[in-house]
Amino acid sequence: MEDDVRIPIAADTDLIPARAEGRALAERLGFTRTDATLIATAISEIARNIVVHVGQGEIVLRALDDGRRCGVLVVASDEGPGIRDVDAAVQQGYADSASLGLGVPGARRLMDEFELESSPEAGTTVKMVKWRVRDDLEMLRERRRRNDVAG
Repeated sequence: MEDDVRIPIAADTDLIPARAEGRALAERLGFTRTDATLIATAISEIARNIVVHVGQGEIVLRALDDGRRCGVLVVASDEGPGIRDVDAAVQQGYADSASLGLGVPGARRLMDEFELESSPEAGTTVKMVKWRVRDDLEMLRERRRRNDVAG
């Protein structure tokens, strides 16, 4: 998709633009500062895992819209050896000591949807979504804007 924001992750310094892009997308979509910070923190944790455990990968950010809600999709992927025990990796207390202390379980808690797929052949992919429900006034304004453009 052409609106995707792609951030290569290969060093700790890459966490800064990844966080910033996630926060900026969330703010453009009308998320509160608090939720934008939660999204940025989840991105940091997953990106840090890429740096520590694999060395390089990518974060892709995408705006979502399902009519009543808008969201931020974060897809983090690498081509590393995979996670041996995925069930353990998503459990509380599994966080890596080099992270902000949240790790995969913390990122999972911060987001509304979380999916982790991992295999030795394909590496690891984490998909996370944070949603924001649009209120009636916002929905009305959006319909009016569409009608003005069409009419």
